[in-house]
Amino acid sequence: MSKSLDFEEPVVKLREKIEELKEIAKSAEVDMSTEINTLETRLQQLETKIYTNMEPWDRVQVARHAQRPTTMDYIKEIFTDFIELHGDRAFGDDEAIIGGIASFEGQPITIIGHQRGKTTKENIRRNFGMPHPEGYRKALRLMKQAEKFKRPIICFIDTKGAYPGKAAEERGQSEAIAKNLFEMAGLKVPVISVVIGEGGSGGALALGVANKIYMLENSTYSVISPEGAASILWKDATLAKQAAEAMKITAFDLKDMGIIDGIVIEVAGGAHRDVQAQALELKKCINNALEELHALSETQLIDNRYDKFRKIGEFIEETN
Repeated sequence: MSKSLDFEEPVVKLREKIEELKEIAKSAEVDMSTEINTLETRLQQLETKIYTNMEPWDRVQVARHAQRPTTMDYIKEIFTDFIELHGDRAFGDDEAIIGGIASFEGQPITIIGHQRGKTTKENIRRNFGMPHPEGYRKALRLMKQAEKFKRPIICFIDTKGAYPGKAAEERGQSEAIAKNLFEMAGLKVPVISVVIGEGGSGGALALGVANKIYMLENSTYSVISPEGAASILWKDATLAKQAAEAMKITAFDLKDMGIIDGIVIEVAGGAHRDVQAQALELKKCINNALEELHALSETQLIDNRYDKFRKIGEFIEETN
């Protein structure tokens, strides 16, 4: 059973009440179908009300849910014949980023994504999904390999940010991220990026220079976490909820601003409620994007990516 979040408490309590009535009806052999049907109708109405009117901070909590599907979960559900490739051929293998070759609807593709854990032990092994420089260099190696063999690239973004530790800085964290941004801009194959959880700072952007960028409905994409922004702006991390509202970090905000191309609607309550159903929606999105991008030449793909990022942002030009 997935752990419930604070804003879901009314839904959880009503579900428990329904289950309680079902148990009573079963054990006492009493017909309580009318009462149960009434409560189930109320449950549907309550779920619709809560899950269609979520605040930015609610979506942050869902994006961080411990059981939220990871890159590997989607790989298992969407792709076949996945072969994971390891190492950056320079320092080592960073398990916070996974990547390799797979088949999608009969065509070979390259998959790269941040990978966090679902248990404490796995999170420590994956460094909580925060890559070191060798992770980004592994990603770039796989991107250049994909370009050589003309395979489309699909990136899954799910990280709080690149690891900010001393060792990462000594091995060139900022240079590794900058190199990815530069090289991705000029890739001659289709690139699709999907934010499936948290998309934080340059650590996320290093896999985000794509022809098509999508976000799951309850994912976030921002330059800094709400807690970090609150600490900087107001010297108080407890004001993270207010920061989340001001930062415009939800999929709907970013779609309105033209930063992403589309939103993948999630199952009620979040992707962790039904991984298979969520993967099916994501598969449709990827398939449609690939069909559109396959019609473009190598030059058009690069121009498309260039134009996309040049158009991001709003400005006012003043004349004297």
